[in-house]
Amino acid sequence: MKDSNFLKENNARHFWHPMAHPADSQTNLPTILTGGEGVSITDVNGHRTIDAVGGLWNVNLGYSCQPVKDAICEQLNALPYYSTFRGTTNDKAIELSYELAQFFAPDGLTRAFFTSGGSDSVEVALKLARQYHRIRGEAGRTKFISLKQGYHGTHFGGASVNGNAKFRNVYEPLLPGCFHIPAPYTYRNPFNETDPERLAQLCVAALEAEIAFQGANTIAAFIMEPVLGAGGVIPPHKSFMPMVREICTKHGILLISDEVITAFGRTGSESGARHWGVQPDIMTTAKAITNGYFPFGAAMIHESVAEVFEKDTSGLGSVDQGYTYSGHPVGAAAALAALSEINRLQVWKNAGARGDQLFAGLQKLGQKHDMVGDVRGGEGLMCALELVSDRETKTPVAKEAPVRIQKAAYEDGVMVRVSGNNIILSPPLVITSDDVEKILSAIDTGLGSI
Repeated sequence: MKDSNFLKENNARHFWHPMAHPADSQTNLPTILTGGEGVSITDVNGHRTIDAVGGLWNVNLGYSCQPVKDAICEQLNALPYYSTFRGTTNDKAIELSYELAQFFAPDGLTRAFFTSGGSDSVEVALKLARQYHRIRGEAGRTKFISLKQGYHGTHFGGASVNGNAKFRNVYEPLLPGCFHIPAPYTYRNPFNETDPERLAQLCVAALEAEIAFQGANTIAAFIMEPVLGAGGVIPPHKSFMPMVREICTKHGILLISDEVITAFGRTGSESGARHWGVQPDIMTTAKAITNGYFPFGAAMIHESVAEVFEKDTSGLGSVDQGYTYSGHPVGAAAALAALSEINRLQVWKNAGARGDQLFAGLQKLGQKHDMVGDVRGGEGLMCALELVSDRETKTPVAKEAPVRIQKAAYEDGVMVRVSGNNIILSPPLVITSDDVEKILSAIDTGLGSI
């Protein structure tokens, strides 16, 4: 490894960072991380912090998951790569498809299409949804509906169904036929509704109205995150996703559950859809599927959808898409080991318990610090603080404030994530009670620094 002086000198000089202005990265140099162990990370200066971001929602098992690291090394020695395009496959991809079908059996998901990550998985899901209707003789079903504030990746399809203008505007025009309804965002919504259950009903009514306006026979799918993640950790009322499922079924619209973040335990349940008692038609996964140790993902397909493809005799059911690294043997081996650990530890249980502890602690901080306008969470290890300069008007704080809070918390030993005027927390699912208290203490320090 190059020495620290080289790394600091060349930081952001030749490397454009995702989700950042190149000039800003050169002015405000990124933190250089060189180590990770357990739930902690270490920077180039030797400063060690608890990672309350969990990498990017994905290092659910922490940075020292030896079974996953061993599986990667063993597979590199056995078969480092081979294509799974028609005519060839590998043993690990076969094993993984079986294990995922067992894990997601309660969700009705029995087939896997492997990808290189979350944006890929969303792209596959959108394409499969259109193809499904074409096979069934309803080629006019091409449109998609999604939630404002929702996030579905960075490909053109995913960006088109994204509900945040930040990820859309400079890349437009995007995919036509994508429409958005209000999210069940209790703190900010066009109905000025503060009751979560009533808000869920209003958002569902908006969905019904949009379907009626567009024509149900023109809509391929509704895509949603069970808990909105990058949009600011927005958990809907428990009635929302079941009502959406009912409406989609009534109108013959597929329901895509985007679980790139929520699958594999983060919500306190094995999957986000299962958390709300819903079976989706397609589920997108990635991130924690390999604990972040290898780029990998999967679109999981419900048995009823799979049957339409597999019983097709017209040729329209041929899945004419894929990625060079679909079903990569090293990624599949990593996913097998990660899934084994997820099951062994039943990480969703700790996510639920520690998530309750974190949410309760953040609520106390919200009462202590006037800058906290809203505290969101309560569904596993997904929490956020929305920061405002005035609680009455809900005016967001100046953009510098969350960054200053982040820096103060980092100095106090905890890495948090800033997204607009939100402080987002998504720590590894293996954190302890003591870790949670340290996170809360550092955030308290950060809020107190403003």
